[in-house]
Amino acid sequence: MIQISKKRIANMAFVLLIGLLIYPPTKIHFIRLFSFSPKVEDRQRQKILKDSNWRLKGLNTKNINLIELDQQVVFVSFWATWCPPCIAEMPSMKSLYEDYKNKVTFLFITDEPWNTVAAFYNKNTYNFPSYHQQNEAPEEFEHTSIPATYIVSKDRRIVVSEKGAANWNTNGIRKQLDALIK
Repeated sequence: MIQISKKRIANMAFVLLIGLLIYPPTKIHFIRLFSFSPKVEDRQRQKILKDSNWRLKGLNTKNINLIELDQQVVFVSFWATWCPPCIAEMPSMKSLYEDYKNKVTFLFITDEPWNTVAAFYNKNTYNFPSYHQQNEAPEEFEHTSIPATYIVSKDRRIVVSEKGAANWNTNGIRKQLDALIK
């Protein structure tokens, strides 16, 4: 009979845990597990969009300019199909989108070709309106990593600014959207 020391068992468990965290499907599951609801910024800390001349080329929808969205609540997500945190938060965004797509303008921004995005959407049954940027985004949307997601009020205040994966389908976000829509 082979005896295995406690130290060896602990080392094997550690290696197994690291392996699971590196394996993409498990990594995405862990990211979802530890994603929390985004925090609404205090009003005095909310940035105001100064330049709204942001032209977007629709990949599966019409072209748009942020200027056209005055007096609308806007949900902006910078993402990519190869990004595990982006993939992890997409199901919560799908639920939010399905319930608010007629009340909130959703902008999913990517720099990937449409065929890559379309294949990802087909595989996951997503139908988000997706765009390529035609010019620089407003400086208030500056980010160095993805996902980066923002909720903008009708008066151009960025009320939510979230970097990293989050659970967007929460009561807190829904209450915030409902208040912004009124």
